[in-house]
Amino acid sequence: MSTLKEQLRADLTAAMKARDELVKGTLRMTLTAIGNAEVAGEAQRELSDDEVLAVIRKEAKKRAESAEAFSAAGREELAAQERAEGEVLARYLPQQLGDDELTALARQAVADVEAETGEKPGPRQMGQVMKKAQAAAEGRADGKRLSAAVRSLLA
Repeated sequence: MSTLKEQLRADLTAAMKARDELVKGTLRMTLTAIGNAEVAGEAQRELSDDEVLAVIRKEAKKRAESAEAFSAAGREELAAQERAEGEVLARYLPQQLGDDELTALARQAVADVEAETGEKPGPRQMGQVMKKAQAAAEGRADGKRLSAAVRSLLA
């Protein structure tokens, strides 16, 4: 069993003992999503830590999108609940890159593509640059932020 999944289960048990409904509910939903991912496909299998992290990242993204939608609809109490759940999930995600680190990573990706192609990349090479930048970010940066940083350098 993956150590991250074991950590989630241990934290769920602690939340149950502490009667922390927010953490308990969030971790239960996350463990259910992990279980669903394990049985998806042709055969049941155990997820690795990286795959569990991808599920947690996906769940956190869902919470952020839901909070945004609730805010836009004027349902602040539901948006606050979604944000709180997102903060619980953020504890298990790697630290996000800061703006300076993100810009430096985007510059390096542009330089790598320039070295490969022999010319300065423009907006048409956005896909190539993003592929390099996402590989370097390793899930430590939101795709929208990374895309904005790359786009500003290519413009």
